[in-house]
Amino acid sequence: MSLREAPKSQADKMGLPRSWTLPLGALLAAGALGLLAGLAVPTLGTLAAAGLVLYFLGAFGAHLRARDYHFGAWAVYFSLAVGALAVGLAYHGPW
Repeated sequence: MSLREAPKSQADKMGLPRSWTLPLGALLAAGALGLLAGLAVPTLGTLAAAGLVLYFLGAFGAHLRARDYHFGAWAVYFSLAVGALAVGLAYHGPW
């Protein structure tokens, strides 16, 4: 399976429409870029981290709905997003 087909096969496995793969990928990329931009604008980083936490909570729900209980990679990514949010809030405050 090519890297180009992986998101489509995951969407099929989770029961999501293939038309959602591009918007979900764009949200994930925007969150990653927002974390980088947060180094210059702390509020943006905090909002990006919060968005990534919500993104991965939605992914968790999609996996549960599809009865896919392999959460190893999800736990790593979710923990990193929560950690980024916690560090941002602890260091810079909520706003």
